[in-house]
Amino acid sequence: MNFFIGCAVWSYKGWVGDFYPKGTRSTDFLHLYSRRFTAVEGNTTFYAVPNQETVKRWAAQTPPKFKFCLKLPRNITHNGSLKPYIHDALKFAEIMRPLGSRLAPMFAQLPPSYAPSSLEDLTAFIESWQQTQLPLAIEVRHRDWFKQPLALELTNLLQEFGIGKVILDSRPIYTVEDDPQLGSERRKPQLPVDFNVTAPFTLIRFISHPNLPINQPFMEEWVTYIQQWLQSGKQVYFFVHCPEEEKSPWAARHFQNLLEQRDVGVSPLPGHQNDSHPKQLSLW
Repeated sequence: MNFFIGCAVWSYKGWVGDFYPKGTRSTDFLHLYSRRFTAVEGNTTFYAVPNQETVKRWAAQTPPKFKFCLKLPRNITHNGSLKPYIHDALKFAEIMRPLGSRLAPMFAQLPPSYAPSSLEDLTAFIESWQQTQLPLAIEVRHRDWFKQPLALELTNLLQEFGIGKVILDSRPIYTVEDDPQLGSERRKPQLPVDFNVTAPFTLIRFISHPNLPINQPFMEEWVTYIQQWLQSGKQVYFFVHCPEEEKSPWAARHFQNLLEQRDVGVSPLPGHQNDSHPKQLSLW
């Protein structure tokens, strides 16, 4: 199986009653989530680093083929240069090792302030990461990273070390006049979408509009790319975010349905009932 899909988190209480059955305890969220989707982005590690006992518990609660794509902590990626925090990054990788086969590519989300002038710093970080022998992806948010020749320099660097490029697609929430992020704590950046794949895998972060039909043309485009990548043997991790988090699972399942309808070659979701009605999801 080379295609994995899920949301940014598993512990969202607003999903109880639909995505999770009514009365579900928070301690059961991960167990249930991992039997509905095949991967999770794992934003939790961006804000706090769990201890190894917690990581072992995550592994025990999930099926062997489930995948965690964990975000490096913000105290590593959001304090200016990366070099001073290389030791912390390597330590973080070791803490995550008990996930075993469940540990998918981790990723470093770099802030808008991290500009191409830091290319040497990024190179040193990537070179040091090779000690872990673990897959890694990079997400850049400074607009100059998307301009030539800087975009090509970044692509070449990532390809040289087999580092993935996180593809952020926020087009759906910026394609209409209404702003679905009014109630969100953190606005998603509006950046060009770079469809280059720089490693044997790619991570896609799709920012879904709460009004599902608005996402359709963008999802259709993603179906085409994913089909090409899967046919070439790439691993694809697709994560759906929605400014209204309670709608993220429905958008993710809708996209999964599209892939299956197009016969792209993806496996059905665990317990999938081929039913687009959200209320049925709690019956999985």
